[in-house]
Amino acid sequence: MDNTSATNTNDNKSVSETATAAEQLMAAPARAKRGFAVLSPEKKREIASMGGKAAHEHGRAHRFTSEEARAAGKKRHQMRVAAAATKSEHSS
Repeated sequence: MDNTSATNTNDNKSVSETATAAEQLMAAPARAKRGFAVLSPEKKREIASMGGKAAHEHGRAHRFTSEEARAAGKKRHQMRVAAAATKSEHSS
């Protein structure tokens, strides 16, 4: 009896090992990282910083003053209030 149980155990292992090997072969291959995904966060930050500096040097970037930011926020708030009022009028 001991030989039979030992044989069944070996058969079960070989079946599970075969199934695992087959699953690995059928699995999609892992994709290699490319471009910015390969870079460390520090390197990405450094590159982004260089881009920001270049944009400011060429006059393509803008820093809002506190007055400009306040005016933009006020304008956005007024637009949202007007949109909400229009929506509630159409709902009634």
